Amino acid sequence: MTNQYISENKDRFLNELIELLKIPSISADSAYKNDVLNMAKALMSNLEASGADNIELIETAGHPIVYADKIIDPNLPTVLVYGHYDVQPPDPIELWESGPFEPIIKKTDIHPEGAIFARGACDDKGQMFMQVKAFEAMWKSGDLPCNVKFLIEGEEEVGSENLEDVIKEHSERFSADVILVSDTGIMANDVPTITTGLRGLSYVEVELTGPNRDLHSGLYGGAVVNPINALAEMIANLTDENNHINIPGFYDNVEEISQEEKTLMANAPFSQKAYCDALGIKDVDGEKGYTTLERATVRPTLDVNGIWGGYTGEGAKTVIASKAFAKISMRLVPNQDYNRITDLFKSHFESMAPVGTSVVVTPHHGGEPAVTPVDSLEYKAASLAMESTFGKTPIPLRSGGSIPIVAMFERVLGIKTVLFGFGLDSDAIHSPNEHYGLFNFYKGIETIPLFYKNYTKLKSN
Repeated sequence: MTNQYISENKDRFLNELIELLKIPSISADSAYKNDVLNMAKALMSNLEASGADNIELIETAGHPIVYADKIIDPNLPTVLVYGHYDVQPPDPIELWESGPFEPIIKKTDIHPEGAIFARGACDDKGQMFMQVKAFEAMWKSGDLPCNVKFLIEGEEEVGSENLEDVIKEHSERFSADVILVSDTGIMANDVPTITTGLRGLSYVEVELTGPNRDLHSGLYGGAVVNPINALAEMIANLTDENNHINIPGFYDNVEEISQEEKTLMANAPFSQKAYCDALGIKDVDGEKGYTTLERATVRPTLDVNGIWGGYTGEGAKTVIASKAFAKISMRLVPNQDYNRITDLFKSHFESMAPVGTSVVVTPHHGGEPAVTPVDSLEYKAASLAMESTFGKTPIPLRSGGSIPIVAMFERVLGIKTVLFGFGLDSDAIHSPNEHYGLFNFYKGIETIPLFYKNYTKLKSN
């Protein structure tokens, strides 16, 4: 019944997603505040049409949270669906082949059946909307096996700054047995994958100040510290020749994965040549002694995300800038506390500042790592669901990305999360020409109801 409903309504599902993708719900830019709110209201209307009850807009100090539920029997398990309706800024606009908020469907080598191109197509509107439509299909066809709650926020792309306060205030409302999140991916459309771990995050901004004003580089060059030169050298010294991070204490609590997990990762289908070709690079780079998959998933990292200062406009302006800035992210692994890592970074970076300069380190946001055991019934329910729709057993694999709310949910609500995403690494999330395959969109809607069915069955045994 559920599959028949999906088949009969798949074109409508896609058209509804297209309408949502037209809304520029950019949470990072206050100029789009009304668009973010309009997106929340459009989502509420869709949840209502899908059959959800108790639909509410929960106000926060920032952008609101959309809540809805369907409680069919308090004695049955409850699945809490988390997603987000906000999106990254589309910049640089000039690199988009079509308008970021003018969704179009194009065929690609990876998506011969077509992919929808728009900001948020994969992260996370397309994936979040799979959850809404899977619920609709179960409810409208009479196949909903348990209770469901929706928590869909508008601040994920800016660090979910207000989510924890809302969760604590409304903990009873968000109580559940498991959290289901579609904001991750699979290795390939013929290689189903379940994300079993996420790295944590410490994200900071640094400001290095030298002279009290911009100086003429001819009159003062060579006589005073150039903050841009100094900042570049400080950043370079954060890692050594083996790409090992030089911050004292940084590796103190780092989890070393077991040989069994190393073997599982080594057996995952991965072509380093294809990886390099897809990125347009000649070779990989990273911490010595680890494979590419290990570097990208189970090892901590430090990366500069942006650096600026001085004159960057057209033509020449020969100045020694008064200030230089950088944004730096550190991806963390189990047992690394992001507050401690932030403090270690701050202390070390301040100690590196040369005489004649001052440095300010401003923490922005962060989150703890999270791991879902592969022997849990939550994982088993997801694995059986993917095995049914893909025709093969999915591979458990940790992700290099961060979803800080996963650890927060476990800490505040005491609930494990299943990361049940269907995106691909090639979907260009956070980049120009973001897209999401129609195969992946429909496969998600087809697979999610089987998770509900399997989880309810396993939970009752």
